[in-house]
Amino acid sequence: LSLHDALPISYKTADGKTSSAYEVKAEKASDKYLIVVHEFWGLNDYIKREAVNLHDELGDVNVIAVDLYDGKIGTVADSAMKLMKALTDDRAKAILNGAISYAGKKAKIQTIGWCMGGTWSLQGSLLTGKQLKGCVMYYGMPEKSVDKLKTLNAPVLGIFGNKDKYINPDIVNQFEKDMKTAGKQLTLKRYDADHGFANPSNPKYEKTMADEAHGIAVQFIKTNFK
Repeated sequence: LSLHDALPISYKTADGKTSSAYEVKAEKASDKYLIVVHEFWGLNDYIKREAVNLHDELGDVNVIAVDLYDGKIGTVADSAMKLMKALTDDRAKAILNGAISYAGKKAKIQTIGWCMGGTWSLQGSLLTGKQLKGCVMYYGMPEKSVDKLKTLNAPVLGIFGNKDKYINPDIVNQFEKDMKTAGKQLTLKRYDADHGFANPSNPKYEKTMADEAHGIAVQFIKTNFK
C-alpha cells in the first residue's frame, strides 16, 4: 500500500473535543488494532509511512496512527520540543482513550511508539485494560509506578540504546526490576546506539540495528495477535 491508503479519521474524546488520526484498514474485517504513536516531531509523513509499512507486514491488522499534537507538526527540533512540552497528560490520555474506543469493545489492541511515542505507547497500553495484547516501546520513558505496571494485561517489548543519555541504561535497569516486581513479562533489546537510532532522518540512525529491532517488533506483534 502507499501513503494514500492511510485515511484520515476523527473521533470524539472524553474531554469534549475531537481528535484526528490516520487509519490503514485491514484488507478484510478484523478485530485486531495496532495503535501507532509518533515521536516528538508529531504525526508527519514518516510516521504515516511507518503505519502503512506495519500494516503491509502484519496483514490482517487495522493500524491507527494517533495525533497527540492535534494537527501540529514540528519541523525543527526547537518547535518539536515546544509541542512536546505543551502536550498535557490529560489531552494525550483523552486522545489514546478515544482511539481505544474507536477500535471498539471487541478489539484486540497493541501499541507501538518511538521516543515520546515510546512513553505514550506504554501509557496507552496501561489505558487499554483487558483488550491489550502487547506493547512495543522504543526508547521511551518507562512507567515508574510498580502499582501501575501491575495493571498491564500483556507483555512488553522494550527497545533501548545503551548510548542514550536521556533514557539511559540505569533507567532501563530499573524498569526491568520494576516489571519483575510487578510480575509482568518484559523482553528487552538493548543496542549499542543512541536515542532515536531507528529513525532514518536522525543523525544517530543505525540501519543494521534499526532493521533488526524492526524485525523483532513485527514478530512480537504477530505472536501476540495469535
